[in-house]
Amino acid sequence: MPASCPQQWGGEGIGGWVPAAADIDGADESLVPGSPVRALICAYPGDNAHPGGERLAGTRTLADQAGVMARDLAYLPVTDPPRGGPCTLMGGPMTNYLIRFAYPDGRALWVGSAEEVNSCATTTNGTVGSRSYVGPDIAAAYRTGAWKPTRSDDPCGDFTGRRGQDERMVPEGIVSVMVCGRISGSGRPPRREYGEQVARELAAELNSLDTRPSDNTCQRGGGTDDREFRLLFGYPDGPPANVSISMGCVPGADNGLLQADLDGSVRDRVVRLAPPP
Repeated sequence: MPASCPQQWGGEGIGGWVPAAADIDGADESLVPGSPVRALICAYPGDNAHPGGERLAGTRTLADQAGVMARDLAYLPVTDPPRGGPCTLMGGPMTNYLIRFAYPDGRALWVGSAEEVNSCATTTNGTVGSRSYVGPDIAAAYRTGAWKPTRSDDPCGDFTGRRGQDERMVPEGIVSVMVCGRISGSGRPPRREYGEQVARELAAELNSLDTRPSDNTCQRGGGTDDREFRLLFGYPDGPPANVSISMGCVPGADNGLLQADLDGSVRDRVVRLAPPP
């Protein structure tokens, strides 16, 4: 595995490429397992209309923050191969990034990602990948030498997701849930927050649904119920697990990686917990 940045981006897409997959325990379950001690960021700017073959434009090394960066990336939901929905098609600039995480024992792991105008990129370690978009965070770390992930001022706007959502609608360990309604007019969407017992009961019902891999689409039913909600399940550490609920859609529950048809029990519980319109 190379110890320095390749002079040219070897992939043909937006993110989604590494020079070599690493033989490191846990690399098939999370993007960055373990506790690396250094992160070398390589930047390859280009245009999203003609991705592939970009030349190396610069590098940045993170030392004391490499472990925190690795931890945050390890929380992202992953699949093999990566799954995701359609992207918007706005043309514009993009930058592919490689990150080489170095471990105390001399081993290393590459992560490939990108920042682009449609917020649509694959992040991979060569074994598993994620469609959670972290391009701006990597770009900021490259520019400033500091890892400081951006977070939405409104928690209802957090679409990152959480590792384990490829196996369950809501992974274990939750301590709270926020039910967000659809925004109408200007301002923040309405929301209600609940503690651990309510969160666990709601998660259990969602996890009992018959799930299938998500294609991030749904078909509108013939009814008039067009209500939409977002459920954000909180944990002691790391990002929330999010589930979108669309009452008038089939399938009506989707966490970005899994989707399921809603049953009457889930519908009723979400409506009871929902904020007033």
